[in-house]
Amino acid sequence: MSKSIAQIRAEFENAQEAEWKVLYEKYSSDDRTGVKNTILKYQKKEESLRKERSRLDEMRKYETQYNDCRFICGIDEAGRGPLAGPVVAGAVILPADCEILYLNDSKKLSAAKREQLYDEIMEKAIAVGVGMASPARIDEINILQATYEAMRTAVFELGVKPDVLLNDAVTIPEITIPQVPIIKGDAKSVSIAAASIIAKVTRDRLMMQYEEVLPGYGFAKHKGYGSKEHIEAIRKLGPTPIHRRTFIKNFI
Repeated sequence: MSKSIAQIRAEFENAQEAEWKVLYEKYSSDDRTGVKNTILKYQKKEESLRKERSRLDEMRKYETQYNDCRFICGIDEAGRGPLAGPVVAGAVILPADCEILYLNDSKKLSAAKREQLYDEIMEKAIAVGVGMASPARIDEINILQATYEAMRTAVFELGVKPDVLLNDAVTIPEITIPQVPIIKGDAKSVSIAAASIIAKVTRDRLMMQYEEVLPGYGFAKHKGYGSKEHIEAIRKLGPTPIHRRTFIKNFI
């Protein structure tokens, strides 16, 4: 007795990717529309994965250039532009054979996808470091220097010393480790993309916590950026301890 279409669908769902081709052959002679559509669905999924892996291979080109290095570290930041909250830097060292599908510049991903990838990065990375500079520190030394400070902290927090740093666009002062600044690196390097996700998710989670203790400003929604709602709240309620005074001087 032949299997039902529901049973065959379940067989595909429970199969590993490497087993799909065996199932294509197994059910290729089944003329039922539901079976044919199931096979077509997984063939399309297989092609989509092939394209995704090809994209990731292209994003590994910088890592490949330094494959004689044991620890290749990606560096990126989140939060240089907002009116409130810290600037956060992420540092990530991935294994050479690490595959994290859909890894990309954090700005190109949905919040849900960033959260999912954050967990996968934390699980698979050799080391992850996070550094922050507070709003007060930003006001004290300016946003660029505060960003550098957060990046240095992130590298220190890795717990291992990288052999080379792949940075998103910048060269970090006071670091003796060889550095490679890459323009738009978060879309060109898997290591930098991973760092961008760690920095972004860490900062977004923090801003959502600030929403609970500082209601009325919409921090959970705009994450401290200068939205119309946020600027109106500053004018109405005044600044909070997490506002960057040098950023909001025109609004108070």
